[in-house]
Amino acid sequence: MTSAKVTEAPEEGYERGLGSRQVQMIAIGGAIGVGLFMGAGANIAKAGPSIILMYALAGVVIFFIMRALGELLLYRPVSGSFAEYAREFLGPFFGFVTGWTYWLMWVVTGMAELTAAAIYIHFWFPEIPQWVSALVFLVVLFGVNLISVKIFGEVEFWFSMIKVTAIIGMIVIGLGVLTLGFSDAGDTAAVSNLWSHDGFFPNGIGSSLMTLQGVMFAYLAVELVGVTAGESENPEKTLPKAINTLPWRIIVFYVGALLVILSVVRWTEFSAGESPFVHAFGKIGIPLAAGIVNFVVLTAALSSCNSGMYSTGRMLRGLAANNEAPQAFARLNARKTPAVGIAVSVALMGIGVILNYVVPEKAFAYVTSVATAAGIWTWMMILVSHIRYRRAVEAGRLRASSFPAPGGALFSWVALIFLIGVTGMIAADADARVCLYVAAGWAVALGVGWTVLKKGNPAIADRDESRFEKVG
Repeated sequence: MTSAKVTEAPEEGYERGLGSRQVQMIAIGGAIGVGLFMGAGANIAKAGPSIILMYALAGVVIFFIMRALGELLLYRPVSGSFAEYAREFLGPFFGFVTGWTYWLMWVVTGMAELTAAAIYIHFWFPEIPQWVSALVFLVVLFGVNLISVKIFGEVEFWFSMIKVTAIIGMIVIGLGVLTLGFSDAGDTAAVSNLWSHDGFFPNGIGSSLMTLQGVMFAYLAVELVGVTAGESENPEKTLPKAINTLPWRIIVFYVGALLVILSVVRWTEFSAGESPFVHAFGKIGIPLAAGIVNFVVLTAALSSCNSGMYSTGRMLRGLAANNEAPQAFARLNARKTPAVGIAVSVALMGIGVILNYVVPEKAFAYVTSVATAAGIWTWMMILVSHIRYRRAVEAGRLRASSFPAPGGALFSWVALIFLIGVTGMIAADADARVCLYVAAGWAVALGVGWTVLKKGNPAIADRDESRFEKVG
């Protein structure tokens, strides 16, 4: 069967205000967040240099997920894509669960980013309480998201530009320290740091594998490109380009950056609760370098929080359009942004401000573990939807996408098995296991919500679960 032209997405009332330049940079920035800049410190302390391999392994799986998503996006580009595909290929209940769970992921991720941003402010102003900084950032980014999607895209473009430029600069400086031996770190910097301190797997392969749940958190947001589909000017051109450049982003920004940092500074010097980038450049001793890096990681946290506000509003609007959320969330303001959904999400992100007041030392760990569990569910739904889509295409019930995933559904199965394995690791980790308790409570809440929803709206129970478009 030959590939048909992609089905046009409905207008949905959104402004198609995200150009190719902005979508590309959102895609790049989505792969660089607080999970790398801050979370890598704890992962390095647990796994040593082998953390590089863990990021590379997870990156391969993420690419499989994104190619699966890319095929679905070019089959039917629509805002709120993950929930829409789950609804189409798995049924209304899974669309309902996926939409609300992705919304929860970003609300919780927003809390994590606010916490990280507040910690970074402590670098310059230790006297300012974490909760104050978190609250200020929450209010400012809320204002940005209410204006228009063009303003969101422009702010995200420059946030991402700062992150990309900074990491490339860090790699270049690190390579200079390794090859030329300048700075305070020059005497001890060497590639042999990757294996000379108790080996590449200093705490054993098991300890390294247990970091995968933290590593996966670092990749949350790469799927944000799918949420932009309904507001991209030319999704058939910009989305494949954004997805196909993902391997290079992973190689440079994760594997490359960690290779250089762990060669310049031995892994035993890093610890949880601090950015390995700030620590490394503080040791290099370049004037103001640590402060500059701290500014960069601050923008990374704010960038991710900004993206979170954007996506939560769109996801709630998609749920409302399917009568799975209050109809107030379906309304757009005069600037064509889902203001009510964004406002409710921001209000709940404010719980992060409370956590920074009550348990500032544990706030980051709590929220990242919950966000990871929600993200894994979303990725699983993308993969299962892709498997079901490929089956429908092969059976002749659906037209083929113009951007097919290599290997068909094979790599989706590989990625799905990997994610199930990571979930098992989370269950085995006493510190991370709390997110599964939250997930169980969330599942009960969604089950009750769906039951009530069907009773109040019988049409939902009778809704066609496939919407398969026949191929003539």
